[in-house]
Amino acid sequence: MLVPLINEPRDYAWGSTTLIAELEGRTPNGRPEAEVWYGDHPADPAVVPDGRGLGEWLADEGAGTGAPARLPYLLKVLAAASPLSIQAHPSKAQAEEGFAREEAAGIPRDAAERTYRDDNHKPELIVAVSETFTALAGLRDLEATRRLVATLGAAGEPLTARLAGTDAAASLRDTIAWLLSGTAQAEVAALIGAAASAESEEFAAELALSRHLDDAYPGDPGVVVALLMNLVELRRGEAVFVPAGVLHAYVAGLGVELMAASDNVLRGGLTPKHIDVPELLSVLDSTPGPAPVLRPAVLAGGIERFAAEGIADFALLHASTPGTGTDVALDGVAIALVTAGEVEIEGAATGAREILIPGRAVLVTPDEGTLRARGTGDLFVATPGR
Repeated sequence: MLVPLINEPRDYAWGSTTLIAELEGRTPNGRPEAEVWYGDHPADPAVVPDGRGLGEWLADEGAGTGAPARLPYLLKVLAAASPLSIQAHPSKAQAEEGFAREEAAGIPRDAAERTYRDDNHKPELIVAVSETFTALAGLRDLEATRRLVATLGAAGEPLTARLAGTDAAASLRDTIAWLLSGTAQAEVAALIGAAASAESEEFAAELALSRHLDDAYPGDPGVVVALLMNLVELRRGEAVFVPAGVLHAYVAGLGVELMAASDNVLRGGLTPKHIDVPELLSVLDSTPGPAPVLRPAVLAGGIERFAAEGIADFALLHASTPGTGTDVALDGVAIALVTAGEVEIEGAATGAREILIPGRAVLVTPDEGTLRARGTGDLFVATPGR
């Protein structure tokens, strides 16, 4: 069975006023449009043709098609015109413990100070759809960060001292704790000011981003936290994967994002929202390393499969469909989404067909087994992982 899905863009302030409208081929409405959710998450479920939310449809009719009562993933189109908050997500065990703790404390799930809104983890990946997609992901190798901080002159000395330890992960954790503690306002201001005038061939892009972040969030300690992170410039079709505990922030561009079905976010700067520093530090993986760029496996027919080892919640298939057609084997309940061109999809078992244009999506029930795609365009298919 193929079930068309629609949803309205979410109007977060960081959203682009043009990217989603351009993707969907309509005139921008002048308001920020940040994300479109194609899933059954209760915060914003997609809608099926008879007006029911997808969650309600799955509960009522999904079992007869082999679909689960709840999807294990959430598929989104994300359009950033300004930086999202620096954030990390908990592991499954951390989410279960934190959710139970806040439930027992009686904190309303929609309260601003609430951290754990559900008991699930939230690993995620994003594939660039725009020509470029800018992100911060993971903490940079410490030697490289020390070189960057050296370009800040005397203002960088307090940061240099904190990053001098032999245990890189511990040094970075302690530095982030200090920056977010509220006791380092003078040092943060000096570091931001020094970054505004610093010059470096090696770190020109990082310093330029620092100035951009300060324009968006003046004086925010997250501007300095960002200087510790890997700057990633994805090209169209490239991806990053963010596991539990890894700091990240999407900065600019249009992407297809897929994650475990959760809304648990621990923030670490670049936001007016609640920041629980001790809780962030409790889930933080401060191990430095390269940016977590995710390389796809290439399947038969040239289909790319983006998936992370050990993550059973989701995988993302990408097919640039030729006019002759492509068969996409499914691993359970799927959501198909087109971001370019026009693609006709057909369920192999029922012969049901839908024509998808950019921004249109359909749920594909597990009993179809295989999805046949014809036409010329870019097709993304979210499925459970393995």
